[in-house]
Amino acid sequence: MSETEVTTAPRPLLLADGRPAARAWSLDPAMKHLNHGSFGAVPSVAQERQNQLRAEMDRSPVVWFPALPQRIAATRVELAAFLRVAPDDLALVPNASAGASVVFAGLSRRRGGEIVVTDHGYGAVTMGAERLARRWGGRVRTARVPLDADEEQAYEAVAAEIGEATDLIVLDHITSATARRMPVERIGAEARRRDIPLLVDGAHAPGLIAAPLDGVTCDFWAGNLHKWGCAPRGTAALVARGPRREQLYPLIDSWGAADPYPDRFDQQGTVDLTSYLAAPTALDLIERTWGWGTARQYMDDLVGYAERVVGAAFAELTGEPSAVDVGMPVPGMRLVRLPAGLGASRVEADALRDRAARELGVETAFTSFGGTGYLRLSAHIYNTAADYEYFAEDCVPVLGEWARAAREQPGAS
Repeated sequence: MSETEVTTAPRPLLLADGRPAARAWSLDPAMKHLNHGSFGAVPSVAQERQNQLRAEMDRSPVVWFPALPQRIAATRVELAAFLRVAPDDLALVPNASAGASVVFAGLSRRRGGEIVVTDHGYGAVTMGAERLARRWGGRVRTARVPLDADEEQAYEAVAAEIGEATDLIVLDHITSATARRMPVERIGAEARRRDIPLLVDGAHAPGLIAAPLDGVTCDFWAGNLHKWGCAPRGTAALVARGPRREQLYPLIDSWGAADPYPDRFDQQGTVDLTSYLAAPTALDLIERTWGWGTARQYMDDLVGYAERVVGAAFAELTGEPSAVDVGMPVPGMRLVRLPAGLGASRVEADALRDRAARELGVETAFTSFGGTGYLRLSAHIYNTAADYEYFAEDCVPVLGEWARAAREQPGAS
């Protein structure tokens, strides 16, 4: 359930020349793109900038690569300003999972080798934590956080798993499957008190939160700029503070290995890093055209409206409430409960996503938690209220038919 119910459709954002905001992207107009949160969407100007940079690289590779670290370092200054962090704290990595992998590769066991995660954690990051625990000869402890847990309840659930054997805590800033916040500020303070490293998976935070690290005490934080920031894919920030950051090295050893953090991340051999250099173009487009404050407000208003109209359509179909209380809601994302029979597991939810794209022409996100399937709503400025009204009117009835068919299959519960 959102903090405030949005009952009026927000007016669509327009480009300076009066065209719809979506014209700044190259998204297929034959599809409804209602899942910005998974893979983002790159504006055309940022694609063009990256293509220009690639052409420059391919024209003179012997000039390009020796000069690249200096250009990456200058770009880090721009991206650090967007995130409101110090440039010397920020390294660039391909995605938030890569940032987590850097941390997992750099830390050493000091106590009992236990790693605390939650049952809301992103699967790839949790699997990395499990591999690290095996290397350490320890184990992963999973905090069970109820979907509707408020800040105090979520904090208590995580804190209960922290003990003398804890060597690392991994906590989402904004959860992927359940679209809620975790109490990173309070857990960060507790981790610092106990001298336990904290890694915050901030994959969804850049762009959704103006200054995501304000008030957050942590050793490591990784966030994707290619989601809400709309940077070319393969662009993420790894922010590391304090002495433990000197343990961090790129996953690829290169000639910058002897440099201090974060400079050593600026040199990665012949890897194509044009996505990093083109990232400010995407961020600047949104700031110049609408302003990030306006963009964030529109995205949150729109997804609140989507939650109402799509939720009402499901409730009318099933005769059951579809609203979801996630305890600590976030801007720009919402959950709506699916009818029984749909998306009860991650595999089923992914299959439903693929079927909806194939048969309904809609790109959207279906997730699962605790054996229940959800539609995860996420909006960006190229979306409009009409997108979600279409989904409610044309797609929800079909999903209802799929749910009935699934329940009627032999062996269905």
